[in-house]
Amino acid sequence: MSRRGESYLVGLIGDGITASLTPPLHEEEADHHGLRYLYRPVDLSRIGAGHDDVPALMRAGFDLGFSAFNITHPAKQIVIPHLDAVAPAAAELGAVNTVLFRDGRTEGHNTDLTGFASALREGLPGADLGAVVQLGVGGAGSATAHALLAAGASELRLHDLDPGRAAARAAELGERFPAARVVPLAPAELPEALSTADGLVNASPIGMHIHPGAPVDLELLHPGLWVADIIYLPQETELIRRARDLGCAVLPGGHMLVGQAVDAFELITGIRPDPVRLRRHFERLVGLQQGVGAA
Repeated sequence: MSRRGESYLVGLIGDGITASLTPPLHEEEADHHGLRYLYRPVDLSRIGAGHDDVPALMRAGFDLGFSAFNITHPAKQIVIPHLDAVAPAAAELGAVNTVLFRDGRTEGHNTDLTGFASALREGLPGADLGAVVQLGVGGAGSATAHALLAAGASELRLHDLDPGRAAARAAELGERFPAARVVPLAPAELPEALSTADGLVNASPIGMHIHPGAPVDLELLHPGLWVADIIYLPQETELIRRARDLGCAVLPGGHMLVGQAVDAFELITGIRPDPVRLRRHFERLVGLQQGVGAA
């Protein structure tokens, strides 16, 4: 239900997110609809807080009148026990990226899943999902893995800096998607797994402006691979740049950002944005950012 008569105070809680394009993306869309909508980043590193402080920060924000929070790395999983209700899809994923405050209660949702699903569908139409390697199985990685399997991936190979977490996620996803083969990868198995893969998804934070570098040895990429990254700051990560140079089909992180923003904005306001307009907003913001030399 549309709540056009309301005003909105929204926040983004995460580490290294002061430069995030999500706040201006939401605010510009709200302007289009004539909404009073203020969106502010709460950067953990800027205020000297850690991921354990997120539940208290979120509760304080709601006490001060915030309407909603988007939650990003590294707190998408830690907030769940502190919520009054969690949407079934978010509970299944074990990760929340949107928290609403309604009637004195907190509600957790996940728009990463739908955001990546739409990005994959629109940005890589017809991508071969026979065998896909995914790097990172944290909060965002849980969403991308579900989206890949729901889209028909036959085999999903999961790699994480924590091998135990990769194994646990593979076992969990294997039960939920019995028609697919879901396997964890030890570090030594990654080169061979990539050599026979059809696609690669980076769902780790490596490549962000605050975590620069590549999440995998770039020499392991090959022209027959499609490559997706969930990182959009910068849009041209080292991974995406190298894949593009090799002639691979690529999906930069901006596609997922726009997809999840569409769904989050609708959850917060009750108004469904036009994805094409939101994509134009994003591209203009990226152009402005590049114009001032921001990473």
